[in-house]
Amino acid sequence: MDSLPDAILQCILSRITHARDVASCNCVSKRWKDSTPYIKTLYFPRSSFDNPSPSGEDGDSIIKRMVSRVVKLEELIVYSPFSPDGLASWLSLVGQSLLQLELRMDNLADNEDLHESPSKLDYVGAAKNLVSLKLWGVLIMRSPKWDVFPNLQNLEIVGARLDDAVLSAVLHSCPALTRLLLLGCEGVRSVSIELPCLEQCKLDFYGIGNCSLTLNSPKIESLEVQGCSWIRVPETKHLRKLSISNSAGRVYMVDFGNLSALEFLCMRGIQWCWDAICKMLKMASEVNHLFMKVEFTGDYDALQPFPEIDFVDFFNTHQKLRKFDMHGAMFAALCQKNSLKHVDSEFVIPYLEEVVITVRSPLNAEQKMSTLESLLKYGKSLRSMVIKILEMKSSHSSADDFFDEICRFTYMNHNIVRIQ
Repeated sequence: MDSLPDAILQCILSRITHARDVASCNCVSKRWKDSTPYIKTLYFPRSSFDNPSPSGEDGDSIIKRMVSRVVKLEELIVYSPFSPDGLASWLSLVGQSLLQLELRMDNLADNEDLHESPSKLDYVGAAKNLVSLKLWGVLIMRSPKWDVFPNLQNLEIVGARLDDAVLSAVLHSCPALTRLLLLGCEGVRSVSIELPCLEQCKLDFYGIGNCSLTLNSPKIESLEVQGCSWIRVPETKHLRKLSISNSAGRVYMVDFGNLSALEFLCMRGIQWCWDAICKMLKMASEVNHLFMKVEFTGDYDALQPFPEIDFVDFFNTHQKLRKFDMHGAMFAALCQKNSLKHVDSEFVIPYLEEVVITVRSPLNAEQKMSTLESLLKYGKSLRSMVIKILEMKSSHSSADDFFDEICRFTYMNHNIVRIQ
């Protein structure tokens, strides 16, 4: 290393990110110490200051000292505890050069005055040139005192408590976002997002699953939503990936624009209104991959099974389907006795290559076996069929007979079918 030119040494050491490693490099030699100011990233893990410093400095002071030595810091990641004043002091030094900032805020359970000003979040506004901002465990009870982040493209908030007005104010400060991720957010009831550049959006609202969402982003390509009962996305001509789930409540209404570009659709939840299911399946007629794990339908509290879905009509209206994951209720709906009575001699499932089927009950065993056989018969491109058998809620011998039939079916078609 001693024989390397200064520029090469600086290039090598600039790739060190862990704060403890940077501190160790400073102790090697004066030449190494003179090279570490050219690092681009500083990372302080959760345990950085578990042991007291020999000099008696606290975490805030150590971070400030290390940050102050860097010529042009572009990324700062702090998982260790810090104070609002500490954050303010760091960002006053490197706020203009920072492009990526990731902070573990750890103030969800703070008992401090909620109206204390300025807060940790307010000080983040000093890093005006950020391209990416990630916040973990943050309590946002009032709108942060931010102007605008003109270059911010990626915003991630994981584990937050906030209300509708605060979320609206936060998003209003980030007009250039192309990627938005909100996970485990509590307190939100009605969300309206208008971001003209947004391409990827993942929303996970914690609670009883009764949020409403309106998204106006003409460039949206990927959308994942958890915890909403009413969803409206009028501009979807670029949408390729869509996932809707509600593990705590019901999905009552979905309203999307043109879904002709959609390639992947995932529908999950305990209960969806049947109108919402039918609407999604009708709009998503061009999908390549469909994942269906909705357990029940019904418009109100009563949980109801799926009504019959005609096997032939379904695949005729989803001609481009290549992979199909169907769980319990969807499989049972396709297995009704009238579904395969009148099959045209020219009927085929042209592009289906993979199918994953979850079986939960031995009821209608004969129809279910007939449906499995029909998938093989008409699926001219089928390469793989995986049958997942969950613990069947029946002590009757029919469960054993049904399982025997599936084993026989698997053995006879072992090159395509397998049990998982």
